[in-house]
Amino acid sequence: MKNYRSSEKVNAGSMADIAFLLLIFFLVTTTIATDKGINRTLPEKCPDRVDCTKTILEQNVLRIVLNNDDNILVADEQVELKDLKALLIKHIDNNADGTCTYCGGSADSSLSNNPKEAVLSLQHHRETSYELFVLVHDEISKAYWFLKDNYAKKVYNKPLSDVTTAELKSINTLYPVQISEVMTKN
Repeated sequence: MKNYRSSEKVNAGSMADIAFLLLIFFLVTTTIATDKGINRTLPEKCPDRVDCTKTILEQNVLRIVLNNDDNILVADEQVELKDLKALLIKHIDNNADGTCTYCGGSADSSLSNNPKEAVLSLQHHRETSYELFVLVHDEISKAYWFLKDNYAKKVYNKPLSDVTTAELKSINTLYPVQISEVMTKN
């Protein structure tokens, strides 16, 4: 007498349902990281048949160069990242022309006339690391935040984070962020 053993059968009909439920569960509960970038507002488009170029005095431009060795050069002198914010504040908040009543700068004739005319020219090499580029942009943001926050505390008696939309708009007109970005060629 032969003894045949029949194999056990697994009911796989509900396996597809379980896999589908697991997929739905992970899709619903997973948070997807949003892309991060540099928060900048682009200038308005220039209207047709209007010359939107303007002449900028050389003293109003602070040239920041990021080279292929990840060095930071400000006005052709190498600086450390930790020193950049102070240099930016000194350039932006200067009052060389004497027209700025809210500036705290030293009125150095080699720096910007006032914050409304200060321009930061950020030039980078093709091989500059993205990390350094972002860190320099962070320092630029910190410098402008510092200046705007000081103004808000002095005029409105509150930090920049607590000002109203109208007050923020007024502060932004006094300290406009003007950055020119260029990638240098080899």
